[in-house]
Parts: sequence; structure tokens; C-alpha cells
Amino acid sequence: MRAPVSVLPLAFTGALAAFLLLPRVQQQPRVFWSFAAACAVLLAWNLILLATRAPRLRSGQARRRPLTIDVVLRKQHYLQACAQGSVLLYWGWSWRPVYDHAYIIVAQLLFAYAFDMLLAWSRRDQYTLGFGPFPVVFSINLFLWFRDDWLFLQFLLVAVGFMAKELLTWEKNGRRAHIFNPSSFPLAAAAVVLLATGTSDITWGKQIATTQFYPPNMYLWLFAIGLPGQFFFGVTSMTMSAVVATYLAGLAYYAFTGVYFFYDSYIPIAVFLGMHLLFTDPSTSPRTELGRIIFGALYGLSTMLLYVVLGRAGLPTFYDKLLQVPVLNLSIKLIDRAAQSQWLTYLNPARLGTSLVGQRRHLAYIAVWLLAFSAISLANGLGDRHPGQWLPFWQTACEAERPYACDYLAQREGELCDQGSGWACNEYGLLQRERDVDGPGSEPAFTRGCEIGFAAACLNASRLRQGEVRLVTTGPTLDDLPIVLRGSKGPMGGRSPESLYAEACRQGWSGACQRATVAIR
Repeated sequence: MRAPVSVLPLAFTGALAAFLLLPRVQQQPRVFWSFAAACAVLLAWNLILLATRAPRLRSGQARRRPLTIDVVLRKQHYLQACAQGSVLLYWGWSWRPVYDHAYIIVAQLLFAYAFDMLLAWSRRDQYTLGFGPFPVVFSINLFLWFRDDWLFLQFLLVAVGFMAKELLTWEKNGRRAHIFNPSSFPLAAAAVVLLATGTSDITWGKQIATTQFYPPNMYLWLFAIGLPGQFFFGVTSMTMSAVVATYLAGLAYYAFTGVYFFYDSYIPIAVFLGMHLLFTDPSTSPRTELGRIIFGALYGLSTMLLYVVLGRAGLPTFYDKLLQVPVLNLSIKLIDRAAQSQWLTYLNPARLGTSLVGQRRHLAYIAVWLLAFSAISLANGLGDRHPGQWLPFWQTACEAERPYACDYLAQREGELCDQGSGWACNEYGLLQRERDVDGPGSEPAFTRGCEIGFAAACLNASRLRQGEVRLVTTGPTLDDLPIVLRGSKGPMGGRSPESLYAEACRQGWSGACQRATVAIR
């Protein structure tokens, strides 16, 4: 379909401007001005474009080339958008801020359509209209939000993504194509700037990375919603190799150290999400089968490397899944050349099952991935019950002097103390005193535990002030259990004493199984 539609960006700009009438926007001055600035930029660009495209008299005749659209609904775009949208909906069911953020996502979509049209028409006469902006906006919002005071940067992220797609191109397979994934490029660029300026606190990045694990069976959900795209576009090998490489490296690390590389999981949920819905854009991936396997393995292993580098530098580690994607996009031609070299011929899976082509071959990869995912899940490598979530594992590891165990245990107990567990405050104080781990000192922890109402913490605070050496420890109370048993999941509300003690028993808490038996009786 072709028709002059030069005012269409104005319609999207007008729809975006309507958000200025919302009470929640008007009540927050910086949010209001972020919307106003986005609308102003689009409106000015609209007017400039219309003025430069106005009819001009030449030889007594009005001439101009009309702006047109082609409506093309690409399966790659709407399938990806459906998968990402389902993650947002499922995640928001367990963490309300996602739903509160929904109006900002809608606003970004309106901005994206207007910006993309204006950018395309500023360079040529034709724009391809479809679902393209959806996966870009959804993907950005699955990994990074800016806080309300900095909301204008969210619109800037979207703009950078579309500019990178339009302007940064190369020759690939005989045609011009964008080099970078249009959502991962702005995410990586933002990560670099935020790390360099030490301003990660203006984002929700840390909360996003942790709360995506709140919904039950989130690994299974991501596995399932990734299957349609894997079937149609043959990206299973990338996801599978990323997951398997990371898991095997994690197993090796555990065998060597006795603790888990990512502490509470073999593959953090946000990284697992990136392995399904961030770096797997077929347009910015290798085209050979072996190349895609190498590409996926490099993504998984580079995530682990970045996690170490960022952690040791004292920087936020949630960028570990974002920073490397543009570099990998730049390397796809090199990866394909390596995959086609004689040195790697014996590793090339294209030699196997040569009668399987097209979607039949995609199904074969999915079958292998299903077996791998099931095996890893049954081994507790993926899922809701990884032992690294639970404090008893880290208490045992700390007593055994395993690497980083006491430091991580202290960190977790400090977090649980901040969440209102008097027992955790008391244990945090004891650990600081006995193990000399980093922290504010024992007395503030005991004082905080006493304020919460934990008797042992009050006693230890008193003894510490009197210079006594002998301090006491007791088990968590029933009030502590909903806090200390949650692991990496969301708050545990409305649980009966019986179910709490049963859960404590499953996690390996000392004496919990006996209490669970008594409670049930």
C-alpha cells in the first residue's frame, strides 16, 4: 500500500502530547518536561520536514516527490514483540512497578514511531511501517529504565537505537544491513556512560535484574516463549550454546571452589533473558551454524568475564549482559570466516543431518535444546530452587572457609537485616566480629536487631558495650522466617507457620524439620 502520509508523524506526536494531560505526569515536573521536550523535538522536526517537502515552482509547475509508506508486517518483529510483551506482563504480575511503568512504555512506542518515520523520510522518500518499533522499545524496557527525574534519557535511548539502525550499516550477504542490534546498542552505550560517570543509581537497573526472578518458574516461561522465534528464525543454536557454555563453566567453578560463580544461580534470570531476547537478533548474528554456536558461547562466557571485571572494580554487575553485544555484532563476519575455516571443519554441525533443511532443521535444534534445558533444570541448574539462594548453604560454605563465602553471607545477612529481620541483624553482627568482614561494625547491627525486637541482639549489644567477649546466637523466630526464607524471590506473604517451617526444612535450616513436624501435629 502506498499513499501520501506526510502528516502521520504529527499524529503520533499529538498522541504523545496527550500524555501531558495525565495527572500523574502533571504532578511530576521533571516527568512533565521530559514529555514536553520529546514532543517539542518531534514537532520541530515535523515542521522542518513538511517545509522542506512543500511544493516548489519549477518551469511553471509544482513538483515534489511525495512521502510514502509501505506496510510490511514482518514475522520477526511481531513474534519478538509478543514474546517480550508476555515477559513484561508476567513479570509485572509479581512486581507492581512494571505495570506502573506501562504508560511510559506506551509513550516510548509513540515516540519511536514518530522518530523512526521522521528519520527515514529525512533520508529518503519511503518508510516501512510495521511492528519494528515494538521489539526495540520492549527490549530496552526489559533491561533498563531511568528514574522519573531522568525520564528524558529513556526517550534518548530509543532515539539512539533507531539512529544506530539507520546510520550504522555495512554490506552483509550482498545487501546493506544494520551492524548493531537496535536495542542492545543504546543499552550498551548507556551502560558505558553510567559506569564512567558513576550514576547507575539514576536507573532501576539493579531492581530490574533481581525482580525478574520473582515470578514462579520464570526460567520455564522464558524457555517456552522463546520457542516460536527459534522455530521460525533458527536462533536456537545461539541461545542453547550460551546457556550450556555458561552452565558448564559454572559447574567447573563450583567443582573447583565449592561455591557458585553467580552466588545464587548458575545463570541469573536477567542473563537468561538476554540469552533469549537480547542478542539473538538474526539480522545482527552470524549466518553459519557453527558461527551462531560460537556467537552464543561467546555471549555466555563474556557475561561471566564482565561479571568478574565489574565486581572487582566495585561497579554494578547488572551490566554484564549488555556491554558485550555491540562488540559481538561487530565480530560476526570474523566469526563466520573462522567457522568456515578448515581448522574447524570437524566441529561444523552443518555436516550432520544434511537432509534436514529449513524449519525441519530448526525443529531438530529445538529438540536438542529441549533435552539440554530439561537436563539442566532437573540438576537444579535452572529453576526456582537453586541452593545458592538459601543462607544455610552459605553458612556451611563460610564455616568451611570457601572463597568469598563469608563476604557473601555477610552481604546477604546485611540485606535481610535492612528488610526487617532481627535474627539477620544479630548474625550479621556476629559474623563481622568473628570473621572481620567488611561492614559498619557489630554494634550497629546488634542495635538494629534490638530495635526490631530480637532479644539476642539486645543482649549482644549490651554485652558489647560492657566489653564482654561472650556473645549469643539463636535461631530465627517465626517473624523472621518470611524474610530469611525468601531467597532471591519476592516477599513471602500469607504463609502459615506450618508451611514456613516446612520450607525452612527443605532449605536445610537446623532444627526446622523437627519444628515442622511439631507444627503439623
